[in-house]
Amino acid sequence: MIKYFCVFVVLGSLLGLTPAEAQESKRLNHNWEFLKQDLGGIWEAVRPVGKGNPESVPLWEAVNLPHCVNATDAVDPDVNYYQGPSWYRTTLDVVNPYQNGRTLLHFEGAGQKTEVYVYTTKVGSHVGGYDEWSVDITDAVNAFKKTEVYKKQFKGKVPVSIRTDNSRDLELIPSDLSDFNVYGGIYRYLNLVYTPALSVDKIFAKAAVDAAGKTGQLGVKARFYNPDKISSGTLFLKLVDPAGKVVAKIEKKVNNLSNDTELWDLQVKKPVLWSADQPLLYTLQYEIQSSAGIAKGTEKIGFRNFEFVEKGPFMLNGKRLLLKGTHRHEDHAGVAAAMTENEIRKEMVMMKDMGVNFIRLAHYQQSRIVLNLCDSLGIMVWEEIPWCRGGLGGDVYKEQARRMLTNMIEQHYNHASVIIWGLGNENDWPGDFPEFDKQKIRAFMKELNELSHQLDISRSTAIRRCDFCSDIVDVYSPSIWAGWYRGNYTDYKGVSEEEFKKVKRFIHVEWGGDSHAMRHSENPDKVLSKIKTGMGADERAGDASLFGGAARISKDGDWSESYLVNLVDWHLKEQETMPWLSGTAYWPFKDFSTPVRPDNPIPYMNQKGVVERDLTKKEAYYVFQSYWTTQPMVHIYGHSWPVRWGEQGEEKMVKVYANCTEAELFLNGKSFGVKKRNSQDFPAAGLRWNLPFVQGENVVSVIAKKGKVTVKDEIKFTYQTEKWTKPVKLTLTKISQQDDIATVEVKLYDDKNVQCLDATNWVNFSLAGDGKLIDDLGTSSGSRKVQVYNGRAMISVKLNKGKSVVAVQSEGLPVAFTNL
Repeated sequence: MIKYFCVFVVLGSLLGLTPAEAQESKRLNHNWEFLKQDLGGIWEAVRPVGKGNPESVPLWEAVNLPHCVNATDAVDPDVNYYQGPSWYRTTLDVVNPYQNGRTLLHFEGAGQKTEVYVYTTKVGSHVGGYDEWSVDITDAVNAFKKTEVYKKQFKGKVPVSIRTDNSRDLELIPSDLSDFNVYGGIYRYLNLVYTPALSVDKIFAKAAVDAAGKTGQLGVKARFYNPDKISSGTLFLKLVDPAGKVVAKIEKKVNNLSNDTELWDLQVKKPVLWSADQPLLYTLQYEIQSSAGIAKGTEKIGFRNFEFVEKGPFMLNGKRLLLKGTHRHEDHAGVAAAMTENEIRKEMVMMKDMGVNFIRLAHYQQSRIVLNLCDSLGIMVWEEIPWCRGGLGGDVYKEQARRMLTNMIEQHYNHASVIIWGLGNENDWPGDFPEFDKQKIRAFMKELNELSHQLDISRSTAIRRCDFCSDIVDVYSPSIWAGWYRGNYTDYKGVSEEEFKKVKRFIHVEWGGDSHAMRHSENPDKVLSKIKTGMGADERAGDASLFGGAARISKDGDWSESYLVNLVDWHLKEQETMPWLSGTAYWPFKDFSTPVRPDNPIPYMNQKGVVERDLTKKEAYYVFQSYWTTQPMVHIYGHSWPVRWGEQGEEKMVKVYANCTEAELFLNGKSFGVKKRNSQDFPAAGLRWNLPFVQGENVVSVIAKKGKVTVKDEIKFTYQTEKWTKPVKLTLTKISQQDDIATVEVKLYDDKNVQCLDATNWVNFSLAGDGKLIDDLGTSSGSRKVQVYNGRAMISVKLNKGKSVVAVQSEGLPVAFTNL
């Protein structure tokens, strides 16, 4: 078995300082202009143009950062998302407080190729959409300030123009064959940074601890940013424990400022350990003084010990821990990749509240904000480079992969949460190049594996779904999609055991299934009778298609939330009986956009999330909570299921998901008894009742107990016994209005005016008038083209304090209208 006793801490980013290290840093969020096309040249961004000039082209629009070029077109049902060059421009007040100080632009992420200009001077460029980087604009700014243009045209401000480009390019990673959008734009924060002429570029802190947690060792190295070749300085370091007590401090003269310099070797007795339940962090404070001034900052570090046991489970601080994981794509309704810090925090807290202690960041280095939150919330991380699908390119391709791996490791060493560096995903997927040579892919995977261990021996390496490279990395995840792309979900445990036997260290990332939010089914498992079992559970070429091939749930199932909760329920109850399992990660936490799924119920959306793209919870979220959390909770399945159906007097199942010891269920005020929770009693851990609904309105409530704590839940719905045939008409009705936002709902009826509750027709909303459809969100109620869920669909309208007519169309049915 391999043991990992170290946590490396890196303070810094590639070239130049991160905001935390800088003496002064400012996010450049406002006063930007944007152009979604290319320019004829940089002069078009800065040339003087008179106000109101009708011949002023091209036309720029005002935006704030972070900003994604594909904020809406990624899920526009009528167009392919834009891949090409775009421009951003602004003017800055540049007043560096340091004599002979340096001024930098620090990018936390921009996609995918970026060029930076001060006036007409190109000052830097970068290739790669996910790692951090900086460009020193000092000399160009100083030169521009000496010009008449600076004083007259720009009135003492400095023009900065930035070109981003996400054009298709086979010699770049990630591949455009990937099941996610390769976004463009400045979609993470951009910072203006002032530093003295000598400052800290990176600090590497190796925080090691034994498995018993009795002895800790801290070793600190520094890398300096010193463009003026200053000869010496004095470095001050201080370690503060989680309670705020100073553990140790040191002052050291440094003369070697051109190479990584060893600074500190400190023994820490009985260090406070970082864990998923108690993510306690130390603070490393640093300051460097020199003739150039003072640069200082702080970083968080964590002492913890982890181990992937060979042919066994995962250990944290000497104890077995089941990794309960999910995945995250950098994608959100209305903004695509350009999530704000508050939006990211909300998303990560929702994951932790679901019981997550592990996350795979798919499929690229993600924002420092995400990693900071994983540190503070206690979520362990698998982070990977975007070598994803397509095969293996040439020298430019390989060099980018090496560079992105180096940057990811160096920039995120500081995070106690990181336990795995991912080297690739689905590298067995050909298509970008005429040649697909497995031996060459193996050779490059070995090179990346060696590079990762050279840069950081304290973390494991891993890949997912490339069996011919499974022996290269420390930990391997095969493809297992039981009950979705192959087989039945009841195949899950047996298939996992077989895959476990094939590798030294096994983990299972990516499992689950698509669900169209608010679509429910009275018989979600009926399609399982068509599915062949015993044929494996991996995803194969063509399995994601909704057309052709053998029967599979992904093609022939109803995509209901009802089916997904059964699949999740089964997986989670089985994981409790697999003591050898290191952990799993459900794919993914949130629905996300993808260019390769135009025919899904929400076009261009991967709908496997347990929350929608705007973080609206689906029912499966609560299934995870019932297995993974300890804070008492209870949830009756069906909060978004307004009409159930069946025969008069037929008993229908009601499922309750809870982590409580027992629950009592009531229908229309009458108790139907108390049941004890048993995680192995599928479905719903035994908390299920067959109830005789009455025709019309029904109220179901539950009271659940865990110790002395009582929790409750209630739902109301209509029970329909009338049978329906095929839809023949649509109705469109305003169902609510809040301030200037109205919501309309379409319903499908048969020729006897009975709602068609299993209808899945496509509908298209449109609008004429003062208002605007709130669409292109990639959600079930925020898309103008969408499949209906249980014979209905909704969309909202911003009225703009005026009048509008909303229309809805469905092939073969008369158009319906409503006035707003």
